[in-house]
Amino acid sequence: MENIQKIIDWLPALIQATGVTVALTATSVLTALILAVFLALGKISSNPLVRVPSSAYIFFFRGTPLLMQLYFVWFTLPQIAPALNIPSRFMAAWIAFSLNVAAYLAEIIRAAIQSVDKGQMEAAKTLGLTYGQSMRLVVIPQAYRRMIPPVCNEFVMVLKDTSLVAIIALTDLTFQTKMIASNKSSSLVYIPAMIIYLILSGAFTFVFNKLEKKYSYGDNL
Repeated sequence: MENIQKIIDWLPALIQATGVTVALTATSVLTALILAVFLALGKISSNPLVRVPSSAYIFFFRGTPLLMQLYFVWFTLPQIAPALNIPSRFMAAWIAFSLNVAAYLAEIIRAAIQSVDKGQMEAAKTLGLTYGQSMRLVVIPQAYRRMIPPVCNEFVMVLKDTSLVAIIALTDLTFQTKMIASNKSSSLVYIPAMIIYLILSGAFTFVFNKLEKKYSYGDNL
């Protein structure tokens, strides 16, 4: 009973820290999605001035560890130039995660766009649409259905990867758990923390599965 009471006493702090974890995940993925669209379109562009930088960006952020990128944003940038100092740990984490996740989402979006039959683009051009209009009105609306499953999986992966921000002392669920374990000299706190992560992952997976079934219906006709 004593151990159960300890866990109950820790819950308010853990739940508050969970809000930081969810907020970081949601804002990072939303920001990354916007950037990823431009990166994906850039990578499939026939213009090398657009294609090469986009490809280089994706290669760099997929080829280096997220933890290193987080270190770079929080610790290294201020040493390069004081003006590059990030005012808060949350903002530093958001920047690092957004830049990293954008590279992965860009590949998902690129693959989805290229999976659309080329005849769709040719038909759009026949109707007099420009390249931009064809992508916006014809290709992307068909591609986004195919993006849903991998994008949702990426969201859940980011949710778990946010535990890395404990390294810069951002009070997310993982950092709060470590602090309680240290201050109370008890590792029991890892039990409710893991359960919270499981609940979050399960809840988001459930919602995303519903979205996938709803919006992929047209592809099964």
